[in-house]
Amino acid sequence: MTSSLSLTNSVYEYPQEHGRTYHGYRAGSYHFPNDPTETDRLDFQFEILKYCFKGQNYFAPLSEPKFILDIGTGTGQWAIEMGDEFPDAKVEATDLSPIQPRSVPENVHFFVDDASEDDWVLPAHHYDYIHTRVLLGCFTDFRDILRKAFYYLKPGGYMESQEILPTGSCDDGTMPADWPFLDWMKHSNEAAMESGRPLIIAHKLKRWYEAVGFVDVQEKVFKLPLNPWPKDKHLKTLGEMYEHNWLSGLQGFTMAPFSRILNWNKNEIEVYLVNVRKGISDRRVHAYNKVYVVWGRKPDSAPQTSGISTPGTSEAHKPNS
Repeated sequence: MTSSLSLTNSVYEYPQEHGRTYHGYRAGSYHFPNDPTETDRLDFQFEILKYCFKGQNYFAPLSEPKFILDIGTGTGQWAIEMGDEFPDAKVEATDLSPIQPRSVPENVHFFVDDASEDDWVLPAHHYDYIHTRVLLGCFTDFRDILRKAFYYLKPGGYMESQEILPTGSCDDGTMPADWPFLDWMKHSNEAAMESGRPLIIAHKLKRWYEAVGFVDVQEKVFKLPLNPWPKDKHLKTLGEMYEHNWLSGLQGFTMAPFSRILNWNKNEIEVYLVNVRKGISDRRVHAYNKVYVVWGRKPDSAPQTSGISTPGTSEAHKPNS
């Protein structure tokens, strides 16, 4: 086990707003916090998705990958487990915040980096597998991330995205039009669109993958109940977990977008969230979020750039050694 963080001191300087802290690198480009409350939630989110996927970390048909990239790794749990599963692979994981553990498998390496940069400071055709997970609201155009990933994948390599569609879904008519969560989602989406970082992308991924040039594109859709309303044991447990995750994360999801973009003050936000929390926990509303898992293969005879110009100079924080 080794420490594997390549950083400068400035990325540890976290701006504070309304009692929460946010990333210092490229400050303001990501509207969600990075403090201990949020890192605990992110760790639990990893467990929720693993339970949702019945123990799977990936769905692409991987065969002894040598170079793996995780974009927007958060607390790095996915990358760490992939490093354990594939000890002969080099797993690289990026995020705007250095919130990953210091003791990790020796084949796992974390970098503070922004995947939206033009140049990832790597040769083309480098990775066997590129992974993204829950990156809604992170990028101005996720298709640009897909194009870059296509460029940096080896021919025959795979990309996979596991993305939550945050809008409420319901199959039995129990979700009323005045349900507070729907109102919160309307305001959240308004803030996201005004900031140019859309939240509602999950259902578009398969089409985007195909447009970029991936082949054999597959899609799986899972349900995440917002609370333990289902009768099915697996879904009920999932709903218990997911309700906790929503309630612990709601203030962090709301504070910066509503204050920075919609110009609400902290007190207005806190009062507003009281009913949103009650709505999330209302067992009478049989609502759920959808999780879209999409993966595709870069063809063996793929064009070198997939429409991407040769990347230029990057400002990314790279390894010191």
